Amino acid sequence: MVPKDLKYSKEHEWVRTEGDVAVVGITDFAQSELGDVVFLELPKKGDTVTQYQTFGVVESVKAASDLYAPVTGEVIAVNDNLLNEPEIVNKSPYEDAWMLRVKMSDPQEVDGLLSAEDYEAFIAG
Repeated sequence: MVPKDLKYSKEHEWVRTEGDVAVVGITDFAQSELGDVVFLELPKKGDTVTQYQTFGVVESVKAASDLYAPVTGEVIAVNDNLLNEPEIVNKSPYEDAWMLRVKMSDPQEVDGLLSAEDYEAFIAG
C-alpha cells in the first residue's frame, strides 16, 4: 500500500511535509525488497543532507543499500529508536520508522518528487 498523502523518490524514500520540515523514511516496497532490516546508519542532528545524495545506509539480512535524501536541508531530528530496533522499518515503514526530520532549505524540491500514483506505476515496472 502506498499512502496517498506522501511524496516519493525513485530511490524508494518517502517524504511527509510539515510546513518547511520534511519527515523522511523508506517505503514499504523498499523494506520488503530488503528483507529483515538489521542495522541503520543515519546522520546526526545538525548534519546537512543534499537532495539525491546519500545520507546513510540500511542493512538487511540480504544486502546493504544506500539511503538517498529526497530533499536538501538541515537534519533537525533523527529517529534514535531505529538505531536500537532497526526491525521497526519492517513493521511500520510509514509511521514509526521515520528516519529523519529535515528543515528544508528549498521546500519546492518536494514538487519534483513522485506522487503516490506515479510511485505505484514506477514500482509496477
